[in-house]
Amino acid sequence: MQATADVRRFPCEACGAELTFDVGAQALACPHCGHKRELGFTSEAPIVERDLNAMLNKLASMRGQAPLAPGRREFTCNGCAATIVFEASRTSDKCAFCGAAVVDASVHEAIERINVSGVLPFGVTKQAASENLRAWVASRWFAPNEFKRYGVTGKFNGIYLPYWTFDAMTDNRYRGERGDHYTVRVGSGKDARTETRTRWSHAAGSFRRFFDDVLVCAANDTKTKLLTALEPWPLDKMVPFTPDALSGYHAMTYDQTLEAGFVSAKERIDRALHADVCDRIGGDVQRVHSIETQMSALTFKHVLLPVWMLAYKYGDKSYQVMVNAGTGEVQGERPYSPWKIAFAVFMALMLALVVYGLSQRS
Repeated sequence: MQATADVRRFPCEACGAELTFDVGAQALACPHCGHKRELGFTSEAPIVERDLNAMLNKLASMRGQAPLAPGRREFTCNGCAATIVFEASRTSDKCAFCGAAVVDASVHEAIERINVSGVLPFGVTKQAASENLRAWVASRWFAPNEFKRYGVTGKFNGIYLPYWTFDAMTDNRYRGERGDHYTVRVGSGKDARTETRTRWSHAAGSFRRFFDDVLVCAANDTKTKLLTALEPWPLDKMVPFTPDALSGYHAMTYDQTLEAGFVSAKERIDRALHADVCDRIGGDVQRVHSIETQMSALTFKHVLLPVWMLAYKYGDKSYQVMVNAGTGEVQGERPYSPWKIAFAVFMALMLALVVYGLSQRS
């Protein structure tokens, strides 16, 4: 369809060129004349936590009225009159003909969809991301020597990914067993040996824990493990949503429901609570029989977080690297050297044999 929505461009007030978000200045900047313009939001505007249950009830009543992700939208570029196409969840891009930054702000602010509460602007430059990537490649122990020698070649793309954040107060009751190891001497003569045994005792208790900003990426077809490894994010630097921050970068809106996002968040919360219970039981090993959890004060936000993405090829395989554009943390896929892994396994076996031989002598 030909869109008539709020499509925003960012012309420079001084020379008419296109303004893009400048990481160093944390403002819109003109690459031609250097003119800068502050982001278009009120600094006092709050980033509001929203009631989760109320929103889920509202969405249930609207089910079927609005698509989860917007479809194909066509816009006319104000700079060169070319047609710009946004597919599905993409909401920000550059015109392929004149390079003008174009943002479909209507998707992020549409009343039939959950609007964006805040955005974390890019805080790490492309140059800094490239330097961190080189250090990351050099630190890969089991990578092929050729890979470490020549590094990764490719083009970084800056993209804002949609996230859900969830807050929850949890009241928890647990039952389990604490296992404490002890050793006994058994056998006699040549058959004498030391055995490790476990003494089990009952454990139970209750505790309260508040979870703040549990993150779930709301974009499909993303590398979930890589994104999780990029955490934590400097969410304290987030600002109220403004399309200005998206200028010059790709951006996406959510295509995962709020309900599905909360299911994923609850799985993360359950894993964290299980680890908490194990710590509270103590001992050398633990058995957790049950954890009963009641959640309250459930709130959420829809936010955009910045990532530098790069895809590269090594041999006949494709790999992806991501850089947290708020902290500079690098996570990615990489090739492995089978020779280095085989050598490491061989050395580990040799060391184990030496230790075993020494223990037999003693």
